[in-house]
Amino acid sequence: MARTTSSSTGGPSAPRNRTPQPLPRRRRTFGDFVKAFFAFVALAALLFGVPGALAYAVGWPLPGGAPSLDWLQQEITVGTFINVLTVVVWLAWAQFTACVLVEIKAALSGVGMPGRVPGAGGSQILARQLVAALLLVGATAASFAPGLSQFGHSLEGNQKPASAASAQQTPGGLFGQEQQAGSAASAIAEQAEQAAAHADGGGSNKDGDTKYYRIQPPEGRHHDSMWEIAERHLGDGRRYKEIYQLNKDREQPDGSKLSEASLIRPGWIMEMPADAHGGELVEMPDEAPKVSQDVKEQISDYAKSGDQAKEQGGGQQGGSGSGSGSGSVDRDTAHITIPEQQRPSEGGGHGQQEAPVASSGSSESDSSSFGLPEALIGAPLLAAGLLGALGRRRRHALWQSAMGAVGGRRGMEPPTPTGGAADAQDALLVGADPEGVRLLDLSLRGLAASLAEESRALPTVYAAWLSRGDLHLQLAQPAGRPPAPWQLGQDQTFWMLARTDAEQYEDVDTAAPYPGLVSLGTLDDSRLLLNLEAVPGVVSLSGREADRAAVFASVAAELATNGWSDRMTITLVGFGQDLTPLAPNRLRHLDDIEALIETMEAETRQRRGALGAAGHDSVLTGRTGPAQHTRWAPHLVLLAAEPAGDDAVKLAELAADASRLGIGYLVGTESGDLPGAAWEMEITREGKLLAPLLGLELEAQSLPEAQQRAVVELFVDADPGQGEGEGRGAGFGAGSGRTSGRTGANPPFLVDVTEQGRPAVYARLVGTYEIIGLETPDGERSPLMHEALALLLLHREGVHPRVLASALWPRGVTEDVRDALVDRLREWLGTEPDGSARLRADQSGRLTLAKSVVSDLDVLRSLYHEATQGRGANSRAVRGRMLTDALVLVRGPLLSDRPQGRYAWLTHEIIDAQLPLLVADIGLALSEFHLEKGRSEKAIEALNASLNSAPGDERLWNELLRATHEVGDPGRLQQVAADLVARSGARGVPPRTEALLDELLPAWRSGLSAVG
Repeated sequence: MARTTSSSTGGPSAPRNRTPQPLPRRRRTFGDFVKAFFAFVALAALLFGVPGALAYAVGWPLPGGAPSLDWLQQEITVGTFINVLTVVVWLAWAQFTACVLVEIKAALSGVGMPGRVPGAGGSQILARQLVAALLLVGATAASFAPGLSQFGHSLEGNQKPASAASAQQTPGGLFGQEQQAGSAASAIAEQAEQAAAHADGGGSNKDGDTKYYRIQPPEGRHHDSMWEIAERHLGDGRRYKEIYQLNKDREQPDGSKLSEASLIRPGWIMEMPADAHGGELVEMPDEAPKVSQDVKEQISDYAKSGDQAKEQGGGQQGGSGSGSGSGSVDRDTAHITIPEQQRPSEGGGHGQQEAPVASSGSSESDSSSFGLPEALIGAPLLAAGLLGALGRRRRHALWQSAMGAVGGRRGMEPPTPTGGAADAQDALLVGADPEGVRLLDLSLRGLAASLAEESRALPTVYAAWLSRGDLHLQLAQPAGRPPAPWQLGQDQTFWMLARTDAEQYEDVDTAAPYPGLVSLGTLDDSRLLLNLEAVPGVVSLSGREADRAAVFASVAAELATNGWSDRMTITLVGFGQDLTPLAPNRLRHLDDIEALIETMEAETRQRRGALGAAGHDSVLTGRTGPAQHTRWAPHLVLLAAEPAGDDAVKLAELAADASRLGIGYLVGTESGDLPGAAWEMEITREGKLLAPLLGLELEAQSLPEAQQRAVVELFVDADPGQGEGEGRGAGFGAGSGRTSGRTGANPPFLVDVTEQGRPAVYARLVGTYEIIGLETPDGERSPLMHEALALLLLHREGVHPRVLASALWPRGVTEDVRDALVDRLREWLGTEPDGSARLRADQSGRLTLAKSVVSDLDVLRSLYHEATQGRGANSRAVRGRMLTDALVLVRGPLLSDRPQGRYAWLTHEIIDAQLPLLVADIGLALSEFHLEKGRSEKAIEALNASLNSAPGDERLWNELLRATHEVGDPGRLQQVAADLVARSGARGVPPRTEALLDELLPAWRSGLSAVG
């Protein structure tokens, strides 16, 4: 039975339309006719004028007979060159003519995207624009260029008069449905007027005829969306899901199917719910007039596909009966089907799955605890930011510990995470994309620098899409042609930069132009970043409180740690978890909305005044000026709790002018109805981020509460102030008083440094990479296995298999390849005398090495520990011998001969900071050992050896000055001072060292010129 669109009695809310109603036509202006005329002249000149001119001026350019060897040896004359050039022009003309024919054919067909002519990128775009302009005067559409798939369209004019009032400030169609509008405007208009068909009801249409809607062609920059269709014909845009469920997976006239509510194409047919009404709907009785047989057959076939779907799916599609109960059933069905698409076991879903890397959803992971937080793995930009910030925090802690040490080290090693914190750290290592962050930062800063050179202002950017490394910026309005190597995208409001071009950028000294960009989620293979500070008003987020909190936390964490911003203030209100440890200089928490409004009123006034005084119309013009590094940093407000009453109104008033001032507001709401909300988004229970007015349906990026706690724990434990008074002392970061279980309480891996402790496998990492005790693997796998062993040696606590895979294959790898490498590595390392493998897995599934597999870094740490806290603490002779042996082990930087392109995972490590500090500690201890007996020359020798590996350590230079002063040679001391000043460069001598020089050598400043 065909679905009905109205009751038999009718009613004012659902008028019956027996006659197809034409779609509204845009009035043609004089400019349209001018464009069409010039397009006709251009096409005539290119298609007929070019070949005529070539035939008249040059004639036949090819030789009259078959070429011979004598012909090849002839001198190249001007005529020969002209003939060759003529052949090239003929080929270009033929290619352009083919493009015109392809575009005209696609225009007349009415549906689908035009075919691509090989190698005709620019020629086909030109042909498309000329054909579109020529047909403009006979059609309703104003644009024919196919859009960037799933990336949305331009930002103006996308709101119809019937749009919801809450969306009037919304830049229409920001992220619209996939535009496949390669059809001619005239053909589309004719189809829209004839959009009716004979529903195959078998004579059972007793409740009325089914109504259909045909997707409208583009009108200017407006593109139809399901939300607007539901708004016009069902009275509520949120009922777009009912239309989606009625038409899901049914074949359309162009052979494709509706699979996403945000992806619809002009010319598609939509069956409407029973209570649909409005003049653009059509009903098709058996003898409908003015409908071609082809169109009848199309819609008849479409109606049959709906009946077949009902027969096959039973009652699962919902809403097939009368109109009253269909709405709730369809909405529930839509929510139920989403989790099925997100299962890791289903390869065809639209969620972001890390398929190349070992999945945590496999059966073996249940027994070996291979699962890691997928929320962090699936957020590569967030993970890279957190990992980089964590590394900086740990390096800072090391240096603070070193500078605060008196007579001994206070924490060579950062605490080893355990439990949830360890899983979070592993997930960051697996998911992070630091190269992507670097290229994004270079691209944006390079764009700002290029525009500044051309004295052009930065355009307002609403969003950025990252797709397979390519960057697409969506502008608020056309801003002309972008500077090279940027290119125009699908229209004048898209600027695009290919990844290969981004890799050519170099660091430029300019302010970050768009620091407010933040990841919201993914659509297929594309990642959306929304520019919060550019939104003309408030961005609202509705949904369950826990789901909203996870999205808010992700946004806050990425903004606080991202690599494409310089300075920023992020104000958090209504957050349950304190995120301040992630970035104390950026993040601040306020107690309530009243405090927020008071703060933002003052800042809004201050920024307005500052912009006026500087003569800027917005912060974007200020960022390309001389004050770019000190002013106009964004202030982003994340309000997780919904404001009520007057507070909501005040917030809306503050946000009205916020985008010009560099202030952005993201506000949570229970109801989804927030005053002044320019863009409205919803987070579902299934992790979908919906923004129907924007045509968005993303896999949301979120940071659930458990991961929030784990990430904050990593940063808190890395803080240099942690553990004071808790027994951390001089024990390499060991804390005896900690009972939380968050970090390991044991010192790092120590080895037996006596003759009895000779290892079975010894790897030299400090300097060139050498392995003693193993045969070199054969074939091309040898470098990969050496790299895997180095990673394991630097992490004696164990390495998660997914971390190992992501380190060796940053672009992804399948589980079988990873497991095969582990098996080969286990076979290469061999077994212990008792038969146990030297490569094994612990209870958490992490790969660990046996104690018989040792590196020189392990020995170096052990010798220093034994000399200062072990046997050497009570024996001067033992201490001197061990410190000397340790310094001899230092042959250069870590893995100094590593090949280019490998060992990229070392950028995530802090060993580059740990090793110089350890060498400096050894040198200082050995210098003290010699100075106790007055052996100044020996002390100077030990300090100079340490400076080769730690040239920037202020402690070594201070001790070198003291030891040289003990020699009693002012000229020699003056030479050391000159070397120190030369190494300090523009930064100058550190204050404490300068004070020491004043004490030891008062005339050191005047003596520098003499030494030089």
